[in-house]
Amino acid sequence: MMRTLFLQAPSFEGFDGGAGSRYQARREIRSFWYPTWLAQPAALVPGSRLVDAPPDGLTLDDVRPMARQYELCVMHTSTPSFAADVKVAEALKAENPRLAIGIVGAAVAVSPDASLAASAAIDWVARGEFDFTVQEVAQGRPCARVAGLSYRKNGHVAHTPDRPVLEDMDALPFVTPVYRRDLTVENYAIGYLRHPYVSLYTGRGCRSRCTFCLWPQTVGGQRYRTRSPEHVIEEMTLARRLFPEVREFFFDDDTFTDDLPRAEAIARRLGPLGMTWSVNAKANVPYDTLQLLKDNGLRLLLVGYESGDQRILNNVRKGVRLDAARRFTRDAKALGITIHGTFILGLPGETRETIEATIRFAREIDPDTIQVSLAAPYPGTALYEEARRNGWLEDGELVDGAGVQQSALGYPHLARTEIFRSVDRFYRRFYFRPRKMISLAAEMVRDGRVLRRRLREGREFLRFLRQHR
Repeated sequence: MMRTLFLQAPSFEGFDGGAGSRYQARREIRSFWYPTWLAQPAALVPGSRLVDAPPDGLTLDDVRPMARQYELCVMHTSTPSFAADVKVAEALKAENPRLAIGIVGAAVAVSPDASLAASAAIDWVARGEFDFTVQEVAQGRPCARVAGLSYRKNGHVAHTPDRPVLEDMDALPFVTPVYRRDLTVENYAIGYLRHPYVSLYTGRGCRSRCTFCLWPQTVGGQRYRTRSPEHVIEEMTLARRLFPEVREFFFDDDTFTDDLPRAEAIARRLGPLGMTWSVNAKANVPYDTLQLLKDNGLRLLLVGYESGDQRILNNVRKGVRLDAARRFTRDAKALGITIHGTFILGLPGETRETIEATIRFAREIDPDTIQVSLAAPYPGTALYEEARRNGWLEDGELVDGAGVQQSALGYPHLARTEIFRSVDRFYRRFYFRPRKMISLAAEMVRDGRVLRRRLREGREFLRFLRQHR
């Protein structure tokens, strides 16, 4: 087995490693997700080490000397971070010319040839799911015998056959022992989750067909492939022993509620463990299921509402009706379930009127907290192809030089600069209401830990709004 370093490379100050991996930008509030996509193959490679530079505050100067200690380095990348990640790879290769460097992630999966052409420092890239691809490389197998790999051969790029999609998700080892061994849980914080928290996956893929969503269209697939409830509970029982300090566990599956019978089965087993947990959900979960989840430890649902205009939801194949979303939200609130709602501005069909409708909708259903993003046309998604066909892709860069998300899409009737400015207006009109401010203040009064966090996050949020404006 090769001595292997799994590296989440240094990034912008305030970088948010969202979606379990390298995400797109600095966010409104400094936050860090777990590098689960790297921890999973790290669990398959004995003696490996996982280094997550952004939450640990590590710079390039800090990680460069690590190159001398390893034979293989595996880095996770994304479209916005790829150029910066290449520079890190080149610095590592200069430090140790014999170090083999592989890159994984959706960005290289959809463009393997261009990714390898970007730098001679990159020896190979993995396509699709890469857990066992990485394991076989670390075992020393020749690249030609590793499925799902693209690599250099005699001056050109060679591709091995695609790796079959993993069906037996229970074949994946637990990630929590890697977290305990290599990560500092206190460094990971998300504004709407209790601190400290731990996040992990219980399945991959999503049954929805949202045109903008990156992971199901590139790596996870549009079937929900899941670990058995028994496998999940075994890891959660272990996680409870490994992390007695953790106050909340988050299941980061794209849509945990895609399989309601399984969600209920896991909930029934989690209840006796006395754990607090939260999940991603679609805004169509029936009341009886919500009640069962709540009764067995569910605290929060992260819900992608996206828009308050039904035509836009139809345009992006969201598969949810606004009346169902309203009913779902009322049900969750009646049961005392906290909701973090996410919205996207600039999707196909957006107008000044639909932006206003979405702001009104958010204020009407009134999630506890919200996140407002700009439509991000990632390569490999249907949204990207649609934008390219129609000439909507006005700027190929998804973030600016400081890591702040940009509005890449513009329309003849709605400039991307106006879409960008709408984010600020959305946040202000949602949060700067007496009822919402009283609600947040009451939560702070009830819990001193929440008070300290909210004061810090409030300063960061106001700074974000000033910089954004």
